[in-house]
Amino acid sequence: MKNFTEEEINEYLQQYDYDIRKSGDARWIDQKCTLDVVSLIADCILQFTGEDCKKVFTVNDIWHNKYTVDNVQDIFSKPNPDKKAKNEYNKYFGQPMKLLGYSHVLKCNVKKRRNYFSIENLELLQYISLRQQNAFKFLCCYIEKVLKDSDLLKIFSKFFSNQNEDNFNKIKTGFHSFTIANTHITKKVECNRIFIKVLNPLACKYKTLGTVRGRLSKEIISMDMIVYNQRNWRDVFSKKPKGMTRQDYEKNLPDLPLDKMAKYNINKAKHYLRKYNDEYRNSLSEMNFQKNQLNEKAIHMHHIFPVHLYPEIADFLENLIALTPGQHLSYAHPEGKTRYIDRLYQYWCLIAKAGTIRDNILTEVLPTIYSFEDFILVLNTGLETSEFSKIENLDFNTVFLYLDKFYFDELEEDGSSKYGIDIELVQNIKDIGGKK
Repeated sequence: MKNFTEEEINEYLQQYDYDIRKSGDARWIDQKCTLDVVSLIADCILQFTGEDCKKVFTVNDIWHNKYTVDNVQDIFSKPNPDKKAKNEYNKYFGQPMKLLGYSHVLKCNVKKRRNYFSIENLELLQYISLRQQNAFKFLCCYIEKVLKDSDLLKIFSKFFSNQNEDNFNKIKTGFHSFTIANTHITKKVECNRIFIKVLNPLACKYKTLGTVRGRLSKEIISMDMIVYNQRNWRDVFSKKPKGMTRQDYEKNLPDLPLDKMAKYNINKAKHYLRKYNDEYRNSLSEMNFQKNQLNEKAIHMHHIFPVHLYPEIADFLENLIALTPGQHLSYAHPEGKTRYIDRLYQYWCLIAKAGTIRDNILTEVLPTIYSFEDFILVLNTGLETSEFSKIENLDFNTVFLYLDKFYFDELEEDGSSKYGIDIELVQNIKDIGGKK
């Protein structure tokens, strides 16, 4: 799988003309095309096809697949697709699939008024499926390209640069008029359902006001406002007193259950990392400088910063590390106590992960699955700081220096012999750091 940059997504989209005035297609985006749903449907397509680009499928094939049935019921609290009216599931699956077809991530052929799909760009579909943030990045690029090709982007840009009721009404009525004039849609109510899916992702991207209940929003649109299912933990830690660690704050909180979508995303990330580690790293532990623990396969995907404290980065590949069962349950979580993190071992894990990420990004032989920007976000979140944002892109030397600084107290007592750490191998990882 490839980790696409925004420039690479735009480069792919540049190949195609998405002018709605030419296609007359109102369903280039629709009500169910939220970032989390699009990401889930992309994953369901990959599971059904086995990533075979020649396999042809329909909407029915995807929604009746066991993997889809299990996840849709569990995550979105929908009734079993096999026991529900066809029209509801046509929208839920059909609308995101139509978007992926219009954007040329999927191929779409119509025969006797029925859509038949196949995968056109496997790497981009994999990228969208892996993480909701990826789907968000793709959707924003795609929406802007459609607006640009359709000569609508200028009125949206004017609204983003000067946000007031007058410009909001102009953009809304302009979108209505354009859609009714160039597509089969004839009612403003239907235009509004599409309008919110166009405006709010871009408002979230540019951190501006958008629309809520058909009116100009009173607050900046956040990502939580544009997903189908909102996470139940999203603002729990926002109430933490300044200066108090999450560990101390958590002691006064009841257990915070993860929602079903969060669990699904975490399991998907773990599955992908294990698959990648098996295929490209011979199932070896990423902690490859712990000499006494290298005889087992790395079958455990460990959260460096624990899920119960940092759920917002729980599905980031940059926060997961492949370990052997012994490393995971004897060292990362001493005595198998999964809610306890050995802080010094956490440091070793971060050094190892930084080395893995560096090699993955800077070695052209391997598919790039990591993002330096996301690694910085993981470090800032997990260490409850903003210091890592000062580091220049791909400057791993400084990452290692900052990690030494943040774990100074733990490093004062040399625990390398306790863990079987080969310090020379650790130093070698640091010495070959640097910038591309």
